[in-house]
Amino acid sequence: MTRQLIVGIVAGSLALAGCGGAKVKRTAVEEQIDLSGNWNDTDSRLVSQEMIADALARPWIGDFTSKAGGQKPRVIVGTVANRSHEHINTQTFTKDLERELTNSGRVRFVASSEERGEVRAEKVDQAQHASAETAKAPGQEHAADYMVKGQINTIMDAEGGKQLKYYQVELELIDVATNEKAWIGQKKIKKLVKRSKLRP
Repeated sequence: MTRQLIVGIVAGSLALAGCGGAKVKRTAVEEQIDLSGNWNDTDSRLVSQEMIADALARPWIGDFTSKAGGQKPRVIVGTVANRSHEHINTQTFTKDLERELTNSGRVRFVASSEERGEVRAEKVDQAQHASAETAKAPGQEHAADYMVKGQINTIMDAEGGKQLKYYQVELELIDVATNEKAWIGQKKIKKLVKRSKLRP
């Protein structure tokens, strides 16, 4: 095989590879798409909606407002631990929980510890550079009455080309003052994944 022929074959292969670009199709954000069977954005959105709806329908919120003279409870989302077999970005799930809580209008939402640190730094900067009339003084923060914590667990089972994925999401609402659990929620998801066998 001549050198010119080898160079021609390599150049042709590279040209063909360059022509095989990815095809992209835009879909609605709410559309349910399952590719691998792993935890995805649909699971995060649906689980957060269902579990927060359940939490807000329980007696704790009515008990608090009646004792607090009609005031709404202040809630913060703590850690949601990933104890599953796969990588799950729990931050997107906690943000879904925050959105559902805040948009419900039933509670007041308190910023997370990371967010509070940034806001406090802004107050320090305002104390040095902003006018006395507009600068926000420290010591005016509202503490959380309840914290939401939880975990995501999985059980995996596989045989041949089939895989069963079982997700169990546990959330708890804890009274910050007393450490009492005001609400315990649980959501289960089961997925059957069938994979085609590779042909030789």
